Amino acid sequence: MADALDEKKTQPIDGAQSELSRDEESVAINEKSLLRKLDLKLLPAVSILYLLSFLDRSNVANARIEGLTTDLHMTGNQYLTGLTLYFVGYVIFEIPCNIILKRTTPKFWLPTLTIAWGIVATLMGITQNLAGFFVVRFFLGMTESGLFPGTVYYFSMFYKRKERQYRVALFFSAASLAGAFGGILAWGIAHMDGVAGQRGWRWIFILEGIATVLVAATAYYFISNYPQNANFLSDDEKSFIHERLKADSDATRDERFNWRNVSKAFTDPKCYLYCLAFHTMSLPLYTLSLFLPTIITDLGFSAAKAQLLTVPPYALATILTISFAVISERVGRHAPFIILSSSLGIIGYIILLTNPDPTHRPGVSYAGTFFAAAGIYPSTALVLSWPANNVSGQTKRATANAMQISIGNLGAVLGTQLYRPAWSPRYFVGHGMALAYMCANVVVVLITWWVLSKENKRKELAEAREGLQVTDDEEWHGDEDLRWRFTV
Repeated sequence: MADALDEKKTQPIDGAQSELSRDEESVAINEKSLLRKLDLKLLPAVSILYLLSFLDRSNVANARIEGLTTDLHMTGNQYLTGLTLYFVGYVIFEIPCNIILKRTTPKFWLPTLTIAWGIVATLMGITQNLAGFFVVRFFLGMTESGLFPGTVYYFSMFYKRKERQYRVALFFSAASLAGAFGGILAWGIAHMDGVAGQRGWRWIFILEGIATVLVAATAYYFISNYPQNANFLSDDEKSFIHERLKADSDATRDERFNWRNVSKAFTDPKCYLYCLAFHTMSLPLYTLSLFLPTIITDLGFSAAKAQLLTVPPYALATILTISFAVISERVGRHAPFIILSSSLGIIGYIILLTNPDPTHRPGVSYAGTFFAAAGIYPSTALVLSWPANNVSGQTKRATANAMQISIGNLGAVLGTQLYRPAWSPRYFVGHGMALAYMCANVVVVLITWWVLSKENKRKELAEAREGLQVTDDEEWHGDEDLRWRFTV
């Protein structure tokens, strides 16, 4: 596997430029400096968009405790139906969005998606009835569906396989950061209740939606295209990225879109394991992000205090997501850290379930939310980076990333119906299903670990029999290539 290869890099001597033995003089490339340059250019840009995405999808939870359901005359179950419709739109349009990305460019597609959902999110603030709420939630899911899988694919065109999981995890940490910011923003914006004759919950949607549109309008200038067209890279840096990726994966191939490569993802059993790994995380992920303000309010706290109390669990989740990503990258393993993190979430839901009277012992249940958040977000980040590391073939990888989100989010569709008002404050069904899903995640990850390890062993034996040797100019033949090793 290419991870075992010596990395091609030339270090500057005493800070000076050295000369390469080529037909013309060229500046030597420091690989670590180049990676820092890529990180500073790529990660903040897409992370801001994902933070806005998660903020715009989950701020409905903050708006609910500020009077959304009362003003729109909807029952608790009708509110849950609106949450479900978001994920219906998300699941349906996930794969088409990634196909469009493959056929266009990230510089065009990612900002365009962001403007679209920013407009939809703003419209949520002027919705006047239940039907409008349903329509807006569906279209919000549709327009947000392409960002995450598109960005994961985007990263795969700049970074080597072993470098991707850390970047994907950092990118995903914007989700927990959005939860922390969302609570603070909702607390502040809710004080605008009555301004211009509008309720505070409407201002939450309007202001956050407008902010998304404004940021997206500038995103056309700070989102870059693929390396060969990135104007922030010199010709030498483009060549260096091309060479380092060429020995590592298929990212440098000029692969034209065709439906046969799409079908490769649908017929690979390993892709479905990645999908199940996220499916078992999506239910606890979205039930926590969509219902945490309600869960805390039902412990006996006021709406304003509940908004602020959502911040600490998300802050802890952000810290642990980044920490697990760093350690996982250095060790070169996914599965053990997913299992460890999911175990923290399991502890959290056990605490939530076993507190017999949450309103009289709110501190116990609140502590459970810390464990739940600390387990959910790091595991989800690592699960979502798995296909980016392990699926080869550009179209196959783009499709696999979209499949993972689409099939995975079916768990979120179910989760939106599990926290019904009648089950407050213990929410035995919701917490129980989240616990069951996190236990299932451990099982799925163990199976995936075993399957990938077995496949690596098979390839090692076959490679030894055939005496294959990697050469720099030899093209990769997808993840079926005998030299390809899966990250476990």
